[in-house]
Amino acid sequence: MFRRLIRSAAVQAAFARALGLYLACVYRTTRWTLLGEASLRAAFRDAEGRPRSVIAAFWHERLPMMPMLWQQARARLPEMVGMKAHVLVSRHRDGRFIGEVVRRFDLDMVHASTSAGGAAAKGGASKGGATGMRVLLRMLAQGDMVAITPDGPRGPRRVAAPGVAQLAAVSGLPVLPCAARTTRAHVLGSWDRMVLPLPFGRGVLVVQPAVPVDRDDPLAALPAIEAGLTAACAAADAWVTAPAAARAAMA
Repeated sequence: MFRRLIRSAAVQAAFARALGLYLACVYRTTRWTLLGEASLRAAFRDAEGRPRSVIAAFWHERLPMMPMLWQQARARLPEMVGMKAHVLVSRHRDGRFIGEVVRRFDLDMVHASTSAGGAAAKGGASKGGATGMRVLLRMLAQGDMVAITPDGPRGPRRVAAPGVAQLAAVSGLPVLPCAARTTRAHVLGSWDRMVLPLPFGRGVLVVQPAVPVDRDDPLAALPAIEAGLTAACAAADAWVTAPAAARAAMA
């Protein structure tokens, strides 16, 4: 009975609102540093210097901190004025929960099957995955940003499903690897070892150079995408454990 209660829609919605309020408190009480601003700025411009959409990607374990990157990017890049951000989440109950948490940070949810996204890259997607892909392509075509956790929602940890490369190939846009970490955090015992930030610390947001994806061979880009995401995490982890003087040199 207790398990059914905590899984009820009302309890899940209340918990999501509480977690959203908690994260808002963490964001406000954390001093943030952005590493890779040049990569961030370059990603939002094409080869001719014209503004363009972006496919941002990060490992599922860093999800609780990533809305802060959206806020920082909008504050720093004039071309993002009026741009919306859409986050791909699964149709599973966990995806709906995440959607409720991040909604308060001005992020829109696109519900789709991430496993179907992988099937789409191989030529056989479910109806939900194909619909999600079409929605994301429409968002990108109208100039919005799309964010994806390539290993979500169930893993394997730090293994990118093909869907992110397929989306990049069809849209003609690169994948922007991102990560974040705070000096005060708790690593959960979940499949992804999710990092839950704690308030009153220092935080770092990391952006790696964008990864181009060949339209004719999108799967070939997956190793580079995975490497970029993991490198972003490594840079963030190194920053929070470094002495203050070393952090200043990294910025």
